[in-house]
Amino acid sequence: MTWIITKYAITAALVVLISEVAKRSDKLGALIAALPTVTVLAMIWLYLESQPSEKIGNHAWYTFWYVLPTLPMFLIFPFLLPRIGFWLSLLSSAAITVTCFGLLAVVAKRFGVDLL
Repeated sequence: MTWIITKYAITAALVVLISEVAKRSDKLGALIAALPTVTVLAMIWLYLESQPSEKIGNHAWYTFWYVLPTLPMFLIFPFLLPRIGFWLSLLSSAAITVTCFGLLAVVAKRFGVDLL
């Protein structure tokens, strides 16, 4: 139980750190958020929990593919924000991300990459 609490505390601290830095510097906060720190932490947790190398490698492989459909969100959200407000922008961006993920899954499957 202590291990799970430690994992939660470290992971939560990372999110808080990013939001606090972003309050002071948009660019630095975004840079820290863009770093794959959560993915790296997840791989560290998997390794420390003696998961097989194949599982850790698969995590990195699928993370690459799952990041791609999120990229349009980061372009669309700032465009929508001043026009339709925070919540609708967030909802619209999430819907666009889901759509992009579906499209990527269909295209990737043609190349032998099964994302679903």
